[in-house]
Amino acid sequence: RRRVAETHYAEHRERPFFGSLVEFITSAPLMALVVEGPRAIEAFRALAGATDPVKAGPGTIRGDFALEVQANIVHGSDSPESAAREIGLFFPQL
Repeated sequence: RRRVAETHYAEHRERPFFGSLVEFITSAPLMALVVEGPRAIEAFRALAGATDPVKAGPGTIRGDFALEVQANIVHGSDSPESAAREIGLFFPQL
């Protein structure tokens, strides 16, 4: 799990929060899923809400259930390229 988390968040490796992010994301089981279809990335990110739960609107996952930025409950790919990389990481058989 740790290797997958470190690879998934590799772009943040030099940031001060990297270690605590990896610790958090590996502290309990997680559920990974692939959402596909027209505008899936845009639609899922709208459902997730802003990264900062305080700025996320009501009716979004983060707005309704998250309390802090790092533990904001959900991750969504931000581009088709990121989605392809992340799907390959979590679902190498696809």
